Amino acid sequence: MSPQFITANDKKVEADLPTTIEGFLVAQRLLPRSVVVEHNGEAVAPSEFARRPLQAGDRLEIVKIVAGG
Repeated sequence: MSPQFITANDKKVEADLPTTIEGFLVAQRLLPRSVVVEHNGEAVAPSEFARRPLQAGDRLEIVKIVAGG
């Protein structure tokens, strides 16, 4: 089986598909609660991460939330 890729923050990343946004984030060692995600141009609520499937060729923009003041 050939590798499958998605684009995350403008970089091609190999992904173990099928998976969800949450599965992808965990595989990338990101805490799902610590990021904001846009999937194919659409903002995704954190409550949807575990239910939103990813497919080869999808695009994600992932922004880490930084606390501070």
